[in-house]
Amino acid sequence: MARETLVDSRQEILRTAARLFQQRGYDATSMNDVAAALKLSKGGLYHHFQSKDEILFEIMNHAMEITQERVLNPVRSIADPVERLRALIRLHIEVVLSPRDREITVMLHENHPLPPGLRKRINSRKKDYIHFLENLITEVQSQPQPSHHAKNKVSPRAAAFALLGMINWIYQWYKPEGELQAENLIPQFTDLILGGLFV
Repeated sequence: MARETLVDSRQEILRTAARLFQQRGYDATSMNDVAAALKLSKGGLYHHFQSKDEILFEIMNHAMEITQERVLNPVRSIADPVERLRALIRLHIEVVLSPRDREITVMLHENHPLPPGLRKRINSRKKDYIHFLENLITEVQSQPQPSHHAKNKVSPRAAAFALLGMINWIYQWYKPEGELQAENLIPQFTDLILGGLFV
C-alpha cells in the first residue's frame, strides 16, 4: 500500500511540475514553486526527486512513453505504408494537441536545460522515433505512384525532420477556438506531407 501511495505521489508531482513548466517555463519555476503547488514541504519533494533536472527528465521520459503507446505501437500493425504514415501523422497531431498531456509540450519546449547525461538518454529515444519515421517514408516513396516523377527529390531524412518540425510546432500557435481545428488540420498536414514526398 505504501508503494502505491509513493507511485501516486510521484505521478502527481510530475503532473503538477509539467503544468508549472508549461505555464512559467522551466527556468522560472523553482523546486519551492513545485512544492508549494502540491502543498508539500521542500523536504517532502526531495524525498521523491533529487533535483529539478530529475523531474524534467522524468516528464520527458513519460512524454516519450506516451508517444510510444499512442503513436508508434498503434501504427506498427498497419500493413500498407501510406496508411501507416497517414495514421502516424493523425496520432502524432492528436498527442501534441491533447490538453491532458502537458509532458509533450514540456518535452518539445524545454529540451535545452537537461544535463548532458540525461539529455543523451532522451535524445536516444527521439532518434529511435526519427529512424522509424525515416524508414517508413522510404517505404512510402518506394510504392508505385501514378502520375508522379519516377525519382523522388525529397530525402527520407529531410522529410522526417520536416514532418516532425511541422507537427511539433503546432502547440505554439494552435488555438482550440481558432479557424484551424484538429479535424481539418490533420487532412491538410497529411496532404502537405504526402504531396511533398513525390514531387
